[in-house]
Amino acid sequence: MRTALITAGLGFIGSHIARRLLADNLVDTCILLDNFSTYVSPVKNSIVDYRRHRLFGIEDRVRVERCQTQYMSSIFHLLHKYRPTYIFHLAALPLATIDNLTSDETMEGTVISTANLLEACNLLKEQIGYRPERFVYASSSMVYGDFRYTPADEGHPLQPRNIYGTMKLAGESVTLGLAKTFKIDAACIRPSAVYGPTDMNRRVSQIFLENAMHGRKMIVDGADEALDFTFVEDTAMGFVLAATKPEAVGEVFNITAGQAFTLIEYIEILKDHFPNVSYEVRERDHSRPKRGTLSVEKAERLLGYHPAYTLRQGIDKYVAFVKKYGEYPSA
Repeated sequence: MRTALITAGLGFIGSHIARRLLADNLVDTCILLDNFSTYVSPVKNSIVDYRRHRLFGIEDRVRVERCQTQYMSSIFHLLHKYRPTYIFHLAALPLATIDNLTSDETMEGTVISTANLLEACNLLKEQIGYRPERFVYASSSMVYGDFRYTPADEGHPLQPRNIYGTMKLAGESVTLGLAKTFKIDAACIRPSAVYGPTDMNRRVSQIFLENAMHGRKMIVDGADEALDFTFVEDTAMGFVLAATKPEAVGEVFNITAGQAFTLIEYIEILKDHFPNVSYEVRERDHSRPKRGTLSVEKAERLLGYHPAYTLRQGIDKYVAFVKKYGEYPSA
């Protein structure tokens, strides 16, 4: 039986990867490792828990295992139990702006857990001959820091400006270095500004949509602040291609829409659904790196990756989901 093990499998991106794998019949079962955490304060914010929606329609083809990937014994046991064909490692803090973020906490998901997974694979190879067909690590476009040019390709200088980006970059080094040492086929993915149905971690795309729904004024930090917004289904497709294409081995890929839009342009599309949207522009937060369009030419050339959603199409689908399942005010 072919299986995929996805760390943070109940998460936003992880659950969409599971859907893509199962829809394409690349695996029979997805093993979703998750510690069941949320990263938004229930005191400060009213949130809708979308995790049960993430598994609608695939419940009988997934297995959920509670696990914290920084614990080697847990990882070794689960890898031995399932011997997955593919391993997707997404378990880490999901945002660069989590309250009281520390390097210790971030290192657990991006460095220690990555090393644990690869070390456990190597031990199992020595003991029982197990080796995954592919190990895919989730990095971030935050590894680039301030974009020096756009579109930023994978050869852009890597100068992260925050804890999150620094540790994501360290995780890339661990992945590619240990994978080479242990002879495990691996690839790294750098997503950007992922948005879409079931997001609940208060990314800017979610905040703006919910503010528009409830008639609240939006605050735009910088009139020219631009992000390469990527619909989550496209992100999931990129991860799956990196797991299944031989050309991905040993490589790092930007997996994005390949076109940045300003925050104001995002809001203007929301106006199609919520005409009374209002916003106020303030000076950008200079502690955050200056970003923009990422090049997906390498992913297109080597993986056959082609984003399916324009920003408008993605927002349309996102709004429809939230109106159906979220806290949308009655007329």
